[in-house]
Amino acid sequence: MPVPASYNDLVTKLDEREYVGDVWYQTIVVSPDSGDRTVLRFDAATHRAEVWLDDVRLGEHEGGYTPFEFDVSDVVAGKESIRMTVRVDNRLTMRSIPPGIVDHLDDGRLRQRYFHDFFNYAGIARSVWLLTTPRRYIADVTVRTDVDGRDGIVHYAVEIAGDDNADAGITTVELRDAAGFVVGTASGTAGSIILDEARLWSPTDPYLYSLEVRHRSGTRTDVYPVRVGIRSIRVDGARLLLNGEPVYLRGFGMHEDAPWRGKGHDNARMVRDFSLLRWIGANSFRTSHYPYAEEVLDLADEMGFLVIDETAAVGLNLALNATRVPVDDTRTFRPGAVDEITLQVHLSAIRELVARDKNHPSVVMWSVANEPDTTERASRAYFAALAALTRELDPTRPVGFANVALATPENDQVTDIFDVVLLNRYFGWYVDAGDLAAAGRKLETELREWATRYRKPIVVTEFGADAISGLHALPAQMWSEEFQQELIAVYLDVFSRVDAVAGEHVWNFADFATMQGINRVVGNRKGVFTRDREPKAVAHLLRQLWTAPPPLTRHA
Repeated sequence: MPVPASYNDLVTKLDEREYVGDVWYQTIVVSPDSGDRTVLRFDAATHRAEVWLDDVRLGEHEGGYTPFEFDVSDVVAGKESIRMTVRVDNRLTMRSIPPGIVDHLDDGRLRQRYFHDFFNYAGIARSVWLLTTPRRYIADVTVRTDVDGRDGIVHYAVEIAGDDNADAGITTVELRDAAGFVVGTASGTAGSIILDEARLWSPTDPYLYSLEVRHRSGTRTDVYPVRVGIRSIRVDGARLLLNGEPVYLRGFGMHEDAPWRGKGHDNARMVRDFSLLRWIGANSFRTSHYPYAEEVLDLADEMGFLVIDETAAVGLNLALNATRVPVDDTRTFRPGAVDEITLQVHLSAIRELVARDKNHPSVVMWSVANEPDTTERASRAYFAALAALTRELDPTRPVGFANVALATPENDQVTDIFDVVLLNRYFGWYVDAGDLAAAGRKLETELREWATRYRKPIVVTEFGADAISGLHALPAQMWSEEFQQELIAVYLDVFSRVDAVAGEHVWNFADFATMQGINRVVGNRKGVFTRDREPKAVAHLLRQLWTAPPPLTRHA
């Protein structure tokens, strides 16, 4: 099997494509015999992995979209080659993020049920690295930036780890501009650099500095560069402020999804996607519904896209207490609901997400979940814990979650805990199907209710309609390209009348694969682009609306 790639679409048998359980990868690699610290790093393995080198078990990791690594210095020492074995398990339970249920069928097969509307691709979908560092090394660097008038402030904290027998060493820091010139210096493992007349990072000028951290211990020096975009992001009433100025998000919910590779990272697909985002006039996207590959955020930093970074907690739309059964077969699945163990797994997912993505200027907001059940009273304590941890880990960014339509302003239990209101709404499609006049009225009424109740920025993180490419109807009817155009036009018109709306993310950027079902025509067809990234008619409408004046900010 190639790595990186999902294995599902590379096979030809249905039972292999939809296989549930463990798959095994094995390969022989050359061992680096450097005498330094050697690390085996996985960018991701979906949804959990257990790893061996030769016959030595290194450990395991839960969570399919964040990296993990092992110190293998002792295992590889003195060896010319090593055998790497990885067990990857794609099963989802009510104690995993995302959740699911595994049915044990009478014929001995396993069948996975899951609550998210995209295919459960699995395997080693991102790169695997065998790398070395000095024995005493820079384990982590945290960068936070702020803006004070025309000055930029870069705060940094460095974590040193490794050989305890080595001397404490010396840590120095240099801030370089894009041309490589040193514009600020500091020393020690924590401090700040103030830069006069800083060039601020923004969608119109995504300027990147480089913070170069050096730690010298004995005769060895470890170097850890971090790209830095100096910018501030905060909420002011119903406005989202970037560098003190209102910013309006235009873009999409997206998926890491493409033919053959599934969710396997592909630089070529990524570059095409960003080219289309720029062509259509978007300035933002949400990593729906899981952390994307790190390369995606690197490119977002370079090109100036604003990112809502989301955990893989999609499908928590069941009762959030252990006494309620969310499935019909109580004999097998009792209690079957989200419980304290699920919460701990969810908190761990937030820790890993923030640890990985905290230094990206493109990341302007954290989303802790997509469409959870927040109407249950028990959900308040659950989501209060998520919000508190996220703010503890990163107090510099707003925190939200994508609200499901059933959680209305009247019965939602948790929105006051969060900094922004993120709404997924499908009036005219799942509600009042085909009736765009009713859709516009109900959408505007609900948006004004949220605005009055909370006085926070509202980003509509999902809205749209399925359209089969090439299907036309006059007058417009559901599933046609014309209906998709008209529905999105109605929504954008409503947004323009509600001042609290600070962003619009169409669902979805491109068609994507789902499980088989009577509501899906070989996948979800809500894409503005087809799965092979060709535009539907609505793409040209959005380009016209998003590239016309005024620019990407509104609401004085």
